[in-house]
Amino acid sequence: MFVRTENFKEFLRFYPIVSGLVAIHLILWLLIDVIQLGAAIDLQRWGIGVNALVLQGEYWRLVTPIFLHGGFTHALFNSFSLVLFGPALEQMLGKGKFIAMYLGAGIAGNLGTFIVNPDAFYAHLGASGAIFGIFGVYLYMVFNRKDLIDQANSQIIMVILVLGLFMTFRPGINVLAHLFGLIGGFALAPPILKNARPFSIWQTRARSRRRDDGEITFDPNRWKKRRFTSRINGKYIFWGVILFLVALAVFGGRF
Repeated sequence: MFVRTENFKEFLRFYPIVSGLVAIHLILWLLIDVIQLGAAIDLQRWGIGVNALVLQGEYWRLVTPIFLHGGFTHALFNSFSLVLFGPALEQMLGKGKFIAMYLGAGIAGNLGTFIVNPDAFYAHLGASGAIFGIFGVYLYMVFNRKDLIDQANSQIIMVILVLGLFMTFRPGINVLAHLFGLIGGFALAPPILKNARPFSIWQTRARSRRRDDGEITFDPNRWKKRRFTSRINGKYIFWGVILFLVALAVFGGRF
């Protein structure tokens, strides 16, 4: 479920929403922080979340911070998390529901920041609230839709979520965006998961072949070929994610 066995071309084809979001993160970072394009810098100023400006009626600032980031580490971390945990959910929900969940959770995080944070001039940006919304949907699966997630992946989600919450309660972190994004994802989970099916990379590839060739071919030995390799890859990826998050928790910057 969280083991990425697709090549780059397949990833772009199978998960266009996740791919597009990551592209937006990195392109905006490149234009704002590296090239320092004037129009892009103006876009960041126009889109950053500022409580006082939302209070004055600039309600788009509840949405636009989802796509903006404060530097390369911030953009990379959220993009990395999205690449790991977004694809399975995009396949399970479909493009429309995934977009609705992602934006809904991100807005919930920004709205929570606006309502609860007493600092009128507090400024924030980043997709972390929407990322925590993804975890909120998975958390709902762990407790209420065990038919959609197996025990091994449930354990991965719980470990990553605990580490993510540990990282949240540190200076410089928008705690409210993380918590309200998580709550938003959990709250949106029941309706968006109504007709969801468990993730299957083979199902994704089968649909792709159907579109290309008009027919589906099945290799009866594919499971035997892939099972051992996927198990090894999953082990290394899991521990790589753990070490990456621990390193960020200790040495990381502002999220």
